[in-house]
Amino acid sequence: MNQTRVNNVLNEMSQRGMDHLIISDPSSINYLIGYDNHPGERMYALVLSLDGNHTLFLNHLFYLDQQLDLNIIWYDDTEDGPAKIAEVLKDAHCVGVDKNWEARFLMRVMELANEECCFELGSICVDYVRMHKDEEEIELMRKASQLNDQAIDQVIQLCVKGTLTEKEVGQQLNGIFQSLGCSGNSFDPIVGYGPNGADGHHGCDDSKLKPGDSIVIDMGGIYQGYCSDMTRTVFYKEVSDKQREVYELVKKANEAAEAMIKPGVKLCDIDKTARDIISEAGYGPNFNHRLGHFIGRDVHEYGDVSAAFDMEVEPGMIFSIEPGIYIQGEFGVRIEDLVLVTEDGCEVLNHYSKDLMIIG
Repeated sequence: MNQTRVNNVLNEMSQRGMDHLIISDPSSINYLIGYDNHPGERMYALVLSLDGNHTLFLNHLFYLDQQLDLNIIWYDDTEDGPAKIAEVLKDAHCVGVDKNWEARFLMRVMELANEECCFELGSICVDYVRMHKDEEEIELMRKASQLNDQAIDQVIQLCVKGTLTEKEVGQQLNGIFQSLGCSGNSFDPIVGYGPNGADGHHGCDDSKLKPGDSIVIDMGGIYQGYCSDMTRTVFYKEVSDKQREVYELVKKANEAAEAMIKPGVKLCDIDKTARDIISEAGYGPNFNHRLGHFIGRDVHEYGDVSAAFDMEVEPGMIFSIEPGIYIQGEFGVRIEDLVLVTEDGCEVLNHYSKDLMIIG
């Protein structure tokens, strides 16, 4: 158990009036107690208590090969797992609940709980702690991004050939990451040629490159449990004046947003800085997503760089800066880096060139 992380979550619970917290997200459980499990459809939960009497609920199917410094309650497929949780919560007054916990488990616990007990969405207690990376996590994120820089160079060299489809390029990524020491992709990669690049979440298909195509490459790998994520856009054989204009505009928005990041700046204002640059050039409707997302053990963690988040950034936060312009039927451009908030500014974790690149 990582006692520092657990204590930070307990402090968040106390401030919000929760005496117990049900955590079901396997990534968060791993973050707190160092045990990695993928439960599928079976109930899996960690219950934290302000009195320090923490309990992990495990199905007998699961394999535990390590000593954990907390209570463990086992159950099998014929038993009422939620009833075992309800028994632990019999004296609870206010229970926080993970946003990911399935209703079929939660509603059974609520049915069996004492009448005075209230249930609240409690994920923020863990999410807020996970937003602030410790030194060990920061080093892993630096390394993950460094390896992603190396991986994207290999991907671009594949595209230089001009003979591979989007799908063929994407299929090679898992092997590239593994050759660099990663366990694989942190998400399904996006490789979008020409008009396909205007689809922000395009799935790789059998499209082939044509001269003048933009190539949007959005990719990331997992290094020792931590995710990388970056996007670069390059052009095959030639670039039009319009493509060049759009590319330089997206690059300007990316760099302006990164330049303003420091403790005390609001996430919504970072988004506004990039969005205003693109809107003032007449492409506002073509920038159709938030500027960024938080990242760490999961590629998308709690927190957005968007107009909806007025939280001030703090040291240790890591999130993406990824403005884009998408012109349907023509092409798309996105440039994405991960940034780490430092004591007096930010550190850009990706170092692969953002200068306009023509390949092939």
